[in-house]
Parts: sequence; C-alpha cells; structure tokens
Amino acid sequence: MFSKTRVTEPGPRTQPQPAPEAEAPRSLEKTNIDVPASPTATPRTRTAPSILSSDLTVTGNIKTQGDIQVEGTIEGDIRAHQLIVGESATIRGEIVAEEVVVNGRVVGRVRGLKVRLTATARVEGDIIHKTIAIESGAHFEGSVQRQEDPLANGVTPKLAPPVAKVQNDD
Repeated sequence: MFSKTRVTEPGPRTQPQPAPEAEAPRSLEKTNIDVPASPTATPRTRTAPSILSSDLTVTGNIKTQGDIQVEGTIEGDIRAHQLIVGESATIRGEIVAEEVVVNGRVVGRVRGLKVRLTATARVEGDIIHKTIAIESGAHFEGSVQRQEDPLANGVTPKLAPPVAKVQNDD
C-alpha cells in the first residue's frame, strides 16, 4: 500500500510475492477439526461451503468461520458461520451458527441468529434463536427461546421448562 519509492524515480516496480503456504495434512484421527476461513474471505465475499458427504462419519467437534453443508453423520459439536444439515444427515451435538438450515436430523441444542426447519427436519433438542421459521411437516421436540444474541460466547442461560411440545406433522 505504501512505498518508499517515489513516483518520479525510474525503474520497475515489483510487488513482493507471498511465500507459498504448506498444505496441512488431512487427517480424520483428530477429535477436533478447526477449519480456518480463507484469508481472502470477508463476510461479504464468502468461499464455497465445505461439504461433508453422506458416506462420511466424523466423531469430534468441528469449528470454522466458513460455511458447512453436512450430508453425513457428526457425533460432536459444530460451530460455523452457516450450517446446512442435509436430508440424509444426522448431527448429535450442539450447533452454533449465524444461520442454520435443518433438512435432516439433529439431536442436541441449536443456537443461531436465523434458524430454519424445513418440512423434512427432525430436531430433538432446544432451539435458541433470534429469528426462526418452521415449515409445515417439520418434527420438533424441545423448547424454543428467543434471544437478541444467541451466539454470545457460548454462554446460554438456563431454559425454562417447555410449555408445550411442538409437532408439526401433516
């Protein structure tokens, strides 16, 4: 951005080239997966989501600043910017994301600014949200609580006992 060379000085200008980054080894033996967002990604320009295929089973926690689409089975907590739970997916653990779209099965707490349960969703657990949408046909068993900031530092106040169980099967 700033340079000591003057505009009136002759000679070629070159930009320093960044050092090539070593590719991290891919291993599923770890119990926690931390996927950093691309250094060039900003909240306005996101990269493509990471997709966990239907034949993949992960035991452990997943954390990323990016987007994830899960089609397989996750036994652990997930923290992401956006999470899409596919129709064939099963997640057993807590989900924390700015935006959560559930098409498959979730057993555990869901915390998100925007939470959407589609007609094929099956959720067993509490939902803490800023906005929520539940489509006709979705199955939900648990309590729902609205909070202004459901993502705040992972600290969640104790939920009141559920007043009623919601089951929206047509």
